[in-house]
Amino acid sequence: MRRIALFAIAVGFIAPLLASAPAQAQATRTWVSGVGDDANPCSRTAPCKTFAGAISKTATAGEINCLDPGGFGAVTITKSMTISCSIGTGGIAASNVNGIIVNAASPAEVVIDGLDIEGFGTGINGVHIIGATKVTINRTQIRNFTQNGVNVVGPAGARAVIQDTLILSSATGVNVVGAGGAINVATLIRTTVDNNSVASVNATAPNIVALNGSTLIGTAASVAGGGTVNTFGNNAIGGTTTALTSTPLK
Repeated sequence: MRRIALFAIAVGFIAPLLASAPAQAQATRTWVSGVGDDANPCSRTAPCKTFAGAISKTATAGEINCLDPGGFGAVTITKSMTISCSIGTGGIAASNVNGIIVNAASPAEVVIDGLDIEGFGTGINGVHIIGATKVTINRTQIRNFTQNGVNVVGPAGARAVIQDTLILSSATGVNVVGAGGAINVATLIRTTVDNNSVASVNATAPNIVALNGSTLIGTAASVAGGGTVNTFGNNAIGGTTTALTSTPLK
């Protein structure tokens, strides 16, 4: 009887401690690999298989990196986050879906770096921005989507900075329309937009596109939609249908 009583006391003491133990902490840096497993903790020695698997184990303002080349799947981002891979290693195959959805509220910042986002002619949008956040797309290739390479349709404050990026063969390369009349902004820096069937860039009023050192070419209109398009110089633009405002660098 005494042993039973002591055991009961021990259980009563330990149980509250177990109940109050914190859940496994999210990491500030996680990893994916072509031979990873989403059941892993996404550490460098035990990487995950997909971006979607890693994002739930990555802290706000944390970073996901690629250990080796692989197709890491479509993903929805709802917090400040960086996905950064060496060029040629981080692939997203997005047949019939959006490649990346960004739905993070202000003041979140999202960075997409070094990815290869492929729609295979059936994907919807390469990067679909619907949250009021800043999204930087750097050193990335986006191609073959039925709607837009980059679609900026967020509430007031949504903006995209697209630099050193190649956007090819969708309906519209960069589409900036805002939600419910909100002003969204896209800035293209040293970016090439080519072979899109509707337009390289579409900006409806009162939305804004800024261009610097970028190339907009192809068989369709380069700029459409009636929004404000500012050029900061050194751009190559063909087939323009919306007047450009030349703005000097300061």
